[in-house]
Amino acid sequence: QVQLVESGGGLVQAGGSLRLSCAASGRTFSSYGMGWFRQAPEKEREFVAGISWSGSTYCADFVKGRFTVSRDNAKNTVYLQMDSLKPEDTAVYYCAADRYGRYFAKEYHYWGQGTQVTVSS
Repeated sequence: QVQLVESGGGLVQAGGSLRLSCAASGRTFSSYGMGWFRQAPEKEREFVAGISWSGSTYCADFVKGRFTVSRDNAKNTVYLQMDSLKPEDTAVYYCAADRYGRYFAKEYHYWGQGTQVTVSS
């Protein structure tokens, strides 16, 4: 069982930055792939970025060069650094964990409750 708790969301102006954190319970965090997803009102949940258990990172094209995913296994925490934020980045952001998760939400077994990110123009 893995429990995930996101934090760090909030209101920011376009062009600003936020860092989201996702704290995980459990002693096997280092063996899990971690993903960040987001869901805007009336839209499908979409993949944002992910990091494998070995530290390999991958992200959606629409965040390349703006968002960075990282993890600290000693703290059981994964981060999403978001820079150059745009109004269209407004959404609830979720972190997810699974040993084999990659790009698709259905690949992830464990989910956090989400944190709201709002970018004003």
